[in-house]
Amino acid sequence: MKIQQSYSYPAGIDAVDALITDKAFRSEACEQQGSLDYDVSVESDGDGHVVTIKRTMPAQMPEFVKKITGDTVKVVQTENWGPADSSGNRAADVKVEIVGQPAQMKGTATLTGGLEATEFTVDGDVKVSLPIIGRKIEPEVAKAIKAALDADVAYGTTKL
Repeated sequence: MKIQQSYSYPAGIDAVDALITDKAFRSEACEQQGSLDYDVSVESDGDGHVVTIKRTMPAQMPEFVKKITGDTVKVVQTENWGPADSSGNRAADVKVEIVGQPAQMKGTATLTGGLEATEFTVDGDVKVSLPIIGRKIEPEVAKAIKAALDADVAYGTTKL
């Protein structure tokens, strides 16, 4: 199932990049979203960064999904942010995995814009590899990913 989310930050790309690659901010965002536990790492990779977030979240899914996942889900999110291009824009390969479940999202994230505003876009493909019911669960996983993105951006906007 394809997902595409776009957001506007009221700050330039450099400020947004500094925010989303800041370990303290990403840790605070985990707390804001109600993570039961989490581990955030941010490592430099040349002129880019690798952000890895491991967290346990309450399973806010319909009961038919909770029968598979249980009351909590462990999520590993990895963002490989590359260096700025000639226009200052940045892009990342993004992967979100539900640990112990055949569910994941693979996609890209981009930061585009100028000095005063930045568009943040995530394009991804959610896949749940379960016979018969996988396609019924994919919209629920996509909804959870979108909710997490909404919360991260809303909180990030307050920090800029």
